[in-house]
Amino acid sequence: MKKKGNINVKTENIFPIIKQFLYSDHEIFLRELVSNAVDATQKIKTLKTIGELDANIKDLRVEVILNKEKKTITIRDNGIGMTDKELDKYINQIAFSGAEEFVNKYKDANTKNSIIGHFGLGFYSAFMVAKEVEIITKSQKANSKPVKWICDGSPNFTMEEAKKKTKGTDIVLHIADDSTEFLEESRILTILNKYCKFLPVEIKFGTKIDKIDDPKGKKDDKGEVVKVDKISDNIINNTKPAWTKFPANLKDEHYKSFYKELYPMEFSDPLFHIHLNVDFPFNLTGILYFPKLKNNLEVQKNKINLYSNQVFITDNVENIVPEFLTLLHGVIDSPDIPLNVSRSYLQADGNVKKIASHITKKVADKLSRMFKKDRKDFEEKWDDIKVFIEYGMLTEQKFFDKAKDFSLYKNTNSQYYTFSEFTEKVKASQKNKDGKTVILYTNDPKEQHSFVKTATDKGYEVLELGGQLISHLISRLEADNTDIQFARVDAEIIDRLIEKEESTISKLSEKEQEKLTKMIEEEVDKEKFTVQVQNMSVSDSPIVITQSEFMRRMKEQQQLSGSGGMQMFGSMPESYNLAINSNHDLISKILEEKTKKKRTNLINQLLDLALLSQGMLKGENLTEFISRSVSLIK
Repeated sequence: MKKKGNINVKTENIFPIIKQFLYSDHEIFLRELVSNAVDATQKIKTLKTIGELDANIKDLRVEVILNKEKKTITIRDNGIGMTDKELDKYINQIAFSGAEEFVNKYKDANTKNSIIGHFGLGFYSAFMVAKEVEIITKSQKANSKPVKWICDGSPNFTMEEAKKKTKGTDIVLHIADDSTEFLEESRILTILNKYCKFLPVEIKFGTKIDKIDDPKGKKDDKGEVVKVDKISDNIINNTKPAWTKFPANLKDEHYKSFYKELYPMEFSDPLFHIHLNVDFPFNLTGILYFPKLKNNLEVQKNKINLYSNQVFITDNVENIVPEFLTLLHGVIDSPDIPLNVSRSYLQADGNVKKIASHITKKVADKLSRMFKKDRKDFEEKWDDIKVFIEYGMLTEQKFFDKAKDFSLYKNTNSQYYTFSEFTEKVKASQKNKDGKTVILYTNDPKEQHSFVKTATDKGYEVLELGGQLISHLISRLEADNTDIQFARVDAEIIDRLIEKEESTISKLSEKEQEKLTKMIEEEVDKEKFTVQVQNMSVSDSPIVITQSEFMRRMKEQQQLSGSGGMQMFGSMPESYNLAINSNHDLISKILEEKTKKKRTNLINQLLDLALLSQGMLKGENLTEFISRSVSLIK
């Protein structure tokens, strides 16, 4: 008997609610409907296990059938199916009193679990793209009759007996004129690959061609061979992805193979992985991969896929997991993460916070074990993973506390130390007159070679500390270790970087020094260079250009953070110190020169040599220097 009625929702049209509030992206409809279909197949397994249903569970599947000619998409399953009473309960009795309550109840309803199984809710996503929806269903329960339900998106529906020989449910979407993009085969395949790639039941996709006899010879209650739709055998999913298996059953090649499945466009293997498998106090599985990061922070993000019961949620996990973890690749799957709520809700969700904290601990523990088990191998990987570890140390206190014991620092001889090992090694020789241990470093050993050589010739150790994060990291280390001071080798002359009680005596008198300062100031841009006569070794360069550690570090930190609060440094022009070696013979020769032309040539030649050593001599000035040098040689 045909039944007509109104869906119990007090609003004239369900479309505005669905489209404005329930989902932000219309393509989600396919994820919801396929997920519901998968859930229908899983219910058979549950009922059979507890002895409430006698059914065949060997060939459970979901089919997505596109009929471009009829402008329909059919989502078919051979799952539990529904009786007329169940259909009325799950579809028609959506007891919401209005749009606001609809949205609120949706977001609040059993958020401890995923939306899969909440058939009445996920089903209505169909109306985002369909002008009319049909449900043709037949329950697995004995003596059930098939039933058909039709609705055009208004509260009005019709429900009647139907013809359906196979058990399970067909949902037929008659695609609306403003959603014809979903009638393209490539579009549907893209959505299925995105959201359904790892669902636990076989998902087939194809175009509807014809009715054929069931290849397995299945017969209906009257003994006639069942007719089925002939579709392509395009299975789009892996029902048992690596993260659902026990780590003990997997080898390295399995993890690498799964990595290629996740990222087919990645051409290099990951360095190593972490397999997550937790069932208390929350459920969590997953695999995180460490790619070769080098120093690129931005390109690497959004490579972790977040799943709930093998259903894809998002690849943008920033603010859901700690920020530094977004540099990793892989999969996180937890049924404790709600499937369809706002990002702000996820960020405030207690389970999400616990999961983030647990993953941070697991990552830190894994790195610590690797360091202790095979330090040599860890050192070989260091340059590829250090940006990740440094990022974590700067953004997560708990990670910093663990990572400080395995974070490495390489010197210019390519020897690796932990921070405590290095400070212990140099504290005797590199302690200044104020009692601070000065840690010398270079961010570019080739560019700063002369400064590095000057330091190592004096017996000092120099670290190689490069990358975008280093200014922030060394500031953090200085804050935690007040007896330590970092200084880049080109920030000052070496004797000023590590000042000792004894000092070098100048060959020049105070008057000679004043006279020399004025001579050189006449030849330089005084807004850019601060001229200072220094008592240096006779073997040091006659003129050395340095830049304040403090100012340079502040500018570097501003460039990385883009912080408006640091604009005072960004607005200041580049400034350098110009150290004149009062004990160098060529500096004395400047004072001895009688003719201004020769004196000026000598000053400019020495200035240009200093600029050249810092890579600061370019263009017309470089051309002039070469010409002058040739003349001097002649």
